[in-house]
Amino acid sequence: MITLSTPAEVAASAFSAAEYIPEEAITEADIAAAERHSIIPVTGRALYERLAAGGYPTLCEEFVKPALAASVRVAVQPLLAVRCGACGIVTPRSDSIEPADAKQRGEVMRALRRRASELLRRLSEELERSAAAYPEYDSRDNILNRCTIYGDIVQTH
Repeated sequence: MITLSTPAEVAASAFSAAEYIPEEAITEADIAAAERHSIIPVTGRALYERLAAGGYPTLCEEFVKPALAASVRVAVQPLLAVRCGACGIVTPRSDSIEPADAKQRGEVMRALRRRASELLRRLSEELERSAAAYPEYDSRDNILNRCTIYGDIVQTH
């Protein structure tokens, strides 16, 4: 599977040193899903394919990979608190550590989604600012350049 980042890069970028996570906890499938869900709707298919072929390494390192890592973390964070196995879905417990409560988990997920959103907007702004440098980029493909109207509600993406 070809992805724009590796599990090791995602683990290093999306988690701080204090939040040690083994790179094995992140799969290439997690990365591919995040690319499809978050990166391609901003870059468009043509630019994404150019990035996957090794084009624009600076754009990829400075803008795409941070946004991708944050998007992967949003996707995998809820899965890190549970384990799936022969005994079903279980939550690890110990005498010295207990799971966060629902309020704390909600706050963390909101912060992670906000970080991912801001990094995607940062990527989008770079693409708009430097569109001439990326001929494969078409601003009309960028989902963040659209808005939708539902009844009386205007929703920008």
